[in-house]
Amino acid sequence: MKEKVLVVGGGGREHAIVAALQRAEAKVYAAMKNRNPGIARAAVEFAQVSETDVDKVVAFAVKAGVELAVIGPESPLEVGLADALRGKGIGCVGPSKAAARLETSKSFARELMDRHRIAGNLRFASFNDAKEAKDHIDDIDYQVAVKPVGLTGGKGVKVEGEHLITKADVKAYIDEIFQHKIGGAGVVLEERAEGEEFTLQVFCDGKDIVTMPLVQDHKRAYEGDVGPNTGGMGSYTDANHLLPFVRSGDKEEATRILKGVVGGLRTDGHPYQGIIYGQFMLTKDGPKVIEFNARFGDPEAMNVLTLFDGNFTEAAWGVAIGNVSRSKVSFKRKATVCKYVVPEGYGTVSKAGLPITVDEKAIAEMGAACYYAAVNEEEGKIFTGTSRSVGVVGLGDSIDAAETMCEAALKHVKGEALFVRHDIGRKELVQRRVDHMKQVRGD
Repeated sequence: MKEKVLVVGGGGREHAIVAALQRAEAKVYAAMKNRNPGIARAAVEFAQVSETDVDKVVAFAVKAGVELAVIGPESPLEVGLADALRGKGIGCVGPSKAAARLETSKSFARELMDRHRIAGNLRFASFNDAKEAKDHIDDIDYQVAVKPVGLTGGKGVKVEGEHLITKADVKAYIDEIFQHKIGGAGVVLEERAEGEEFTLQVFCDGKDIVTMPLVQDHKRAYEGDVGPNTGGMGSYTDANHLLPFVRSGDKEEATRILKGVVGGLRTDGHPYQGIIYGQFMLTKDGPKVIEFNARFGDPEAMNVLTLFDGNFTEAAWGVAIGNVSRSKVSFKRKATVCKYVVPEGYGTVSKAGLPITVDEKAIAEMGAACYYAAVNEEEGKIFTGTSRSVGVVGLGDSIDAAETMCEAALKHVKGEALFVRHDIGRKELVQRRVDHMKQVRGD
């Protein structure tokens, strides 16, 4: 008998999760605020509801008789959806509300690392008062990353010397965070780390972790790493599951840091069962933690789940019951490049509500993959929303080959007022990352 699995969320990350479950022959049920055509088509049944409406999502899950749930976005975790599902006897890939503070409270994550003396932390200070935060800026002799304490959809962080040029700019942004309650009412000021960012995602069963291929995401909207921050314009992986500028010892150190975090949470009485996303800055002194997410990244999920070569339902069950097994988790030795098709203006003011067409068959025939994201299906037609529309993933024996496939597949996504950041995964951009890391290391 095929297992019934609920997927919560209607974005590209969740479509990738659904596709992985489909390959494992699960019967998929979905709860999502938008009508994602890829998820709707794959699901036995779906409920179009707010993903943070815990009562409605749980009622749908109970009525459907699902046995397992995979929670995609962070906002349902913040309101305790995983706790409510577990309370009904449904296994869950998603941490409790208490453990999800690893993402939902940046001060919680820093203080956890500090308390348990976990490597990879940065100098930081948390403030609930704007004046105190601005006074701190005058007292320190290093540049900072300014982070709203809570969730901002990946768009709230601004870095001194990059987004904020002067100390006055830093103070103005602190005022803006408090005045507009961006990410709640509080700010974390962290030491700016110099290097190259990479992402390590892991399956976590409360005690052990199993790693996935490393990914590098691209937040800036425009080519050449300029423009506003976004939720992520695209990402790539390498065939050896490292990255061209990351050594095996760097991944091992990042893995040790994540193991320390899992141990700290468990010691504090908040065992973590779900996906942990560690975003690291590789510095001259090794990996430093930029932040944690309590779920798969988006777009990073599309890279790693396209590569997933085991039975994803079994891996998810391992997380849910506290027994994740390396034997259940394997990934193809291929490189991937993912590029998001977004509405023009994404990152500032998106041109939404326009029709988009995707030749899924042509994309599949060339060996690529595509995942619908923040689109809506109405009367058989697909329309753009205000966020990212379609993620396209190319595979290959090298990053260059994967990028070539991705570009070919993108030609099968058509519509008005669409935009793609084409430089992601290209030789020139990857080489710039390698050269920068050599400079940082002093090689």
